[in-house]
Amino acid sequence: MKRPAIQIPSDLVEGQGRVLLHACCAPCSSAIVEWLVDHHIEPVIFYYNPNIFPREEYEIRKNESKRHADSLGLRWIDGDYDHQSWLGCVHGLEGEPECGHRCEQCFTLRLTAAAKKAKELNIKYFATTLASSRWKSLEQIERAGQAAQYAVEGTSFWAQNWRKGGLYERRNQLLKEYQFYNQQYCGCEFSMRK
Repeated sequence: MKRPAIQIPSDLVEGQGRVLLHACCAPCSSAIVEWLVDHHIEPVIFYYNPNIFPREEYEIRKNESKRHADSLGLRWIDGDYDHQSWLGCVHGLEGEPECGHRCEQCFTLRLTAAAKKAKELNIKYFATTLASSRWKSLEQIERAGQAAQYAVEGTSFWAQNWRKGGLYERRNQLLKEYQFYNQQYCGCEFSMRK
């Protein structure tokens, strides 16, 4: 028997749950949000991305994410933008390649913040749109999510490959439908290098 591409955690009953969704950007969030809503799971969107540089780029991505959530009537939460703290978090890893140790450290920081926000809102599950990008390591994202889950008692990371089940293709359709700004690099100044 073939397993479904997207698996809802057994204790997150369809129609009776909320998920805190860490969102990296509107394009990556769009198909995931649509899937959750279609399965009667309420996403609370948490935009926490202190890695994005420069600030102008951060604001563009933030505004697109909020525009998307507002168009669907969903709760959207703005995390703090503290790029200096993020730089401190990845200090010594600046020369790492994409998908290297710097990225995993960055994911862990952001997902730990998501887990803390989930706990504050009394939401057990948190997930991330980072797992929708074909440019990201799913293994790194899962390790970061597990680390965040263990750091914040009472939370559970919904480790899901959000590229499956036609969601990656749907993401590209929604990108055009909403006319989202589509960034050309991950976000930090180190990912801008060739």
